[in-house]
Amino acid sequence: MPSAAESLFWITLCAVLAPLLAGIVLRRRVPEVVLLLVLGVVIGPHVLDLAVTGDGVEMLRELGLGMLFLLAGYEIEPAELVGRGGRRALTTWLACLGVALGLIWLIGLSGQVTAEVAVAIALTSTALGTLLPILKDGRMLGTPFGRTLLHHGAYGELGPIVAMAVLLGTRGPVASLVVLVLFAVVALAVHRFGAALGREGSRVLDAVRLGAETSGQTQVRLVVLLLVTLGLSAAAFDLDAVLGAFTAGFVLRQLVPAGHESLEHKLEGLAFGLLIPVFFITSGMAIDPHAVVEEPAALVVFVLLILVVRGGGVWLATGTGGFDRRERAALALFGATGLPIIVAVTSVAVAAGEMTTTNASVLVAG
Repeated sequence: MPSAAESLFWITLCAVLAPLLAGIVLRRRVPEVVLLLVLGVVIGPHVLDLAVTGDGVEMLRELGLGMLFLLAGYEIEPAELVGRGGRRALTTWLACLGVALGLIWLIGLSGQVTAEVAVAIALTSTALGTLLPILKDGRMLGTPFGRTLLHHGAYGELGPIVAMAVLLGTRGPVASLVVLVLFAVVALAVHRFGAALGREGSRVLDAVRLGAETSGQTQVRLVVLLLVTLGLSAAAFDLDAVLGAFTAGFVLRQLVPAGHESLEHKLEGLAFGLLIPVFFITSGMAIDPHAVVEEPAALVVFVLLILVVRGGGVWLATGTGGFDRRERAALALFGATGLPIIVAVTSVAVAAGEMTTTNASVLVAG
């Protein structure tokens, strides 16, 4: 069994190879994220067995997942979520969830599906964090296309997270909603505390600014503290850490509503330089290609269901947005792109004994 140091070597090697292969060999025709996943499968325990996710690697993975969702939450303007585009995106996600639950219930009558609710939630997710590098590289974030995708992506991340807490929790729906409200109160308190420390004229703010461009890197350390604090708070309420990270991004946006170019560059360097590639590579390592090969029909059906439920919902919702056919198709495919939420949902279902690791591999591969 590979040691943590050996595993980290192969993971970081893949992190370097992915952008080189994407730029030199594939001429940017394939997103780097895809290569990170594929390389993860290759070095993982199910193929070459060069790397495993031990304690040290798992910690880096969790930080990578946290930074992925923090940056996703940071890109969202809360005001836009309640605007016309945001309301349409919320309605679309709720409709997708209803259709998913209905379809999976019908398929479940044949006994072909277990953990029906978990699978239905997986069908409605949009991997906004996964799409951010693609949107940034394509300079699409500030366009109507990018803003529309951000709306659908925000609810495609937040909706499944809330649904996981309410529908997959052991407390029951009412108790789960109460816990979510309590967590929201904690997040609000963290925001108020941060805003009080960062008010103009504050000695703390002056010290943070002085340390921003020194080896102290105070701003970056504060963001990491914010991420870990809300992640720990979510865990204390027995909620998924993804919710804490996404909320941390929201809180950070409220603390710097106009943005902060220097801080953003530093966070992207930390996130996309190390932590996020580790998350994608280790996600690939969790895929068992032999299990996927043994269940080709299940893989095809799951992919088709994603395209119909989530892709179809986004395609219908963008019919009146002034987009042409090609743009609507692109929005639908982007909207149907999932990964982090599917990983989280399948992990919960496997831990509860409701889903086999084989079926989880198929869903993640899909």
